[in-house]
Amino acid sequence: MAVPKVLLYYAFAPVADPEAVRLWQRDLCEGLNLRGRILISKHGINGTVGGDIDDVKMYLRKTKEYPGFKKMDAKWSDGTGLDENGLSLDFPRLSVKARPEIVAFGVPDEIEVNNKGIVGGGTKLKPHELDALVEERGDEVVFFDGRNAWEAEIGRFKNAIIPDVKTTHDFVRELESGKYDHIKDKPIVTYCTGGIRCEILTPIMKARGFKEIYQIDGGIVRYGEARGNQGLWEGSLYVFDKRISMNFAPDVALIGTCKCCGTKSNHMINCADKMCREQMVVCEECAAVDVFCEEHAKVTA
Repeated sequence: MAVPKVLLYYAFAPVADPEAVRLWQRDLCEGLNLRGRILISKHGINGTVGGDIDDVKMYLRKTKEYPGFKKMDAKWSDGTGLDENGLSLDFPRLSVKARPEIVAFGVPDEIEVNNKGIVGGGTKLKPHELDALVEERGDEVVFFDGRNAWEAEIGRFKNAIIPDVKTTHDFVRELESGKYDHIKDKPIVTYCTGGIRCEILTPIMKARGFKEIYQIDGGIVRYGEARGNQGLWEGSLYVFDKRISMNFAPDVALIGTCKCCGTKSNHMINCADKMCREQMVVCEECAAVDVFCEEHAKVTA
């Protein structure tokens, strides 16, 4: 019986020829009937793929044969389903690209990797280590969201700082704005979906004077798997596929507010303008009709 699975993964390691790795990855995924998104750069690989569990397992095993990817950080979750051709319903297509960065912070020359991964990143904390840090140092600890601001609308760590960013490219400008100078001497815990954005965000922050920087090992996914609804995380996790969001346990707290009717929801949609990429919290009932972001609502009014 086919079992749909989604694999979220990354590995930081020197890649001498990203284009050659791109072609290999494309052929590997096509041969295994997988869909998803994969980015390769001189710094490593970052991807999410979906398909039948046996095919995804084979993909992971083959990808780990590349010398720098042997210790790849990989996380599994349930897929929505497979179509009549055995292709994942969670992704519309397969996209494999070579880029200057595997996460687009806009500072590729600042990032240094070696065979052990990112150089100069934050101290990694397992879920129990994070809980212990907060228990020991209390309100002194600052949670700093390493995602786009709209992702935090349906889930975030308690009392976290949510930077005013719409894309990852905005982070450097935001950090250099001065608005976070007052926390530069505090213990800061960065977090993101699977941990990859914080791998890059933490050395960027350290280079700009933030002194005590931590990151959650494996990101929100690993913390949620360990703690469910009982830890410091609140709400649902936004994911970049057709599932839109995922929960770590039943009866999750709904912290998002529907843009249209004000009810609590973890359902997010794109602006109805096809050229707009803005995401909004809109409950499933209100999403039955076209909903526009504020900018495009003015145009259609």
